[in-house]
Amino acid sequence: MRKLLVRLRDDAGMTTAEYAVGTVAAVAFAAALLKVVSSEKVTAALSAVISRALG
Repeated sequence: MRKLLVRLRDDAGMTTAEYAVGTVAAVAFAAALLKVVSSEKVTAALSAVISRALG
């Protein structure tokens, strides 16, 4: 029983599958963020903030 508990607690790092899932999640998040930031409303709001700061 002790060997099983030690083996379950041992976490030497992420495996290749975990890296793949993490990479896919990061890419999906980046795509969603890009979609939001490149929308017309956000672009207009950012332009207004920059214009106000420089003007």
